[in-house]
Amino acid sequence: MTTVKDIDVRGRQHCETTALGVLLRHQGLDLSEPMLFGLGSGLSFIYWDSKNMGFPFLGGRAKPFDLTRNLATTLGLDLLVQETTSPRRAWANVVAAIDADRPVGLQLDSYYLDYFGSKVHFGGHVVAMYGYDDHDAYLVDTDQQGGAVSTSLTSLAQARAARGPMTAKHRSFTLTAPRNLPSPQGQIIPAITACADAFLNPPIANLGHRGVEKAGKLVRTWLQRTDNPQRDLPQAALLMEKAGTGGALFRNLYRDFLAECTQLLDSSQLRTGHELYNEAATLWTEVAALITNAGESGDEQYLVRAGAALCDLSRIEREAMQALSCLGSERAFM
Repeated sequence: MTTVKDIDVRGRQHCETTALGVLLRHQGLDLSEPMLFGLGSGLSFIYWDSKNMGFPFLGGRAKPFDLTRNLATTLGLDLLVQETTSPRRAWANVVAAIDADRPVGLQLDSYYLDYFGSKVHFGGHVVAMYGYDDHDAYLVDTDQQGGAVSTSLTSLAQARAARGPMTAKHRSFTLTAPRNLPSPQGQIIPAITACADAFLNPPIANLGHRGVEKAGKLVRTWLQRTDNPQRDLPQAALLMEKAGTGGALFRNLYRDFLAECTQLLDSSQLRTGHELYNEAATLWTEVAALITNAGESGDEQYLVRAGAALCDLSRIEREAMQALSCLGSERAFM
């Protein structure tokens, strides 16, 4: 068995920030999960529906791997990404990193992993790998999936080779921190304002605050959108609360990031943003509960209430991001 020495295998709530935490702690940089999420400008929103989808999807974060790219740029980290169509070369890339005593991040389809109890295809799943032997790969996944886990080399190869929405071609990556790493505190304002600007100025109506407003209008039709509302509506709500989101469709993570920032920066705009995201996080969890109730009861009134709450959320999050987008012009200090 070959493993990276002195590896910290703590799992966290979200898959990509869990993997990033493993890679960065091995580089001597130990940041909280909300801080990783926030510095990676991870918060977003998408209402995603198409003819070939069984049911609409509500997403609350940046596209898979954008968070990693953003974080590397923000912190000045060297991000080495390798992709290939060759399974043999893909395995050689991973082995080379681990043999060099470096954990490696992998993007793959969680459906094929042995330890996943819920067999749903998700090609944007990210794990950290820190060891292997003749039969198994040793990974770090979220706390929900078991933290330090193992899966057969066969299943890992299938997961990495998968094709479909959000998949990548055997993507693996490593992070290297420079010797004179600048303080993450100095990068907080650029990360927040970049996230706010993207949320406030979405290119299409399905994204950002416009997407939340659109969801508020369309969620009312969800009982007619499916032949099996008792299955599809509670599952959509479960994905919002439990599928590695940290609860409230990632709003809990962003709320906690802003709370951590208020301890580092003295800013009225930052405090306003935090207060509004505290309100938004509570309301997102209420929306998930209303969607669940609608599916279980078949009562459309729950969706009417969920739609009204989503329209409120569009306003609340827009106001929060407007305040946060002004951070660059406000004098913030310790």
